[in-house]
Amino acid sequence: MNPTNITTDTARLDRLFQALADSNRRGMIDRLSEGPASVSELARPLAMALPSVVKHLAVLESGGIVVSEKSGRVRTYRIAPDALSLVEGWLAERKAKWHRQFDHLERFLLSQADDPADGDAK
Repeated sequence: MNPTNITTDTARLDRLFQALADSNRRGMIDRLSEGPASVSELARPLAMALPSVVKHLAVLESGGIVVSEKSGRVRTYRIAPDALSLVEGWLAERKAKWHRQFDHLERFLLSQADDPADGDAK
């Protein structure tokens, strides 16, 4: 893999995980999974000022999780297509590695159990 892509992917993953680290932002993602919403609709259930909501949405947008569009005075947000695909890929790589390690361990343990010279002689 190209070192530039690794650096880019690392920076993107950092922004994604940062965006997902806050429960208010995860709540906004949950709401947006139901469909697009305006800033005021996203702010309504939260106990915070509108400027704070806008800052949270900026973090989500920077992380690539949401996209927005402005029509007149209303800014509407929606979940970005394939928003979490980078995280899914990152997790899948680690999961596959862990499974390979456990498979190696299982083969080793089975080979030890099948070996009569492992100390059963008295």
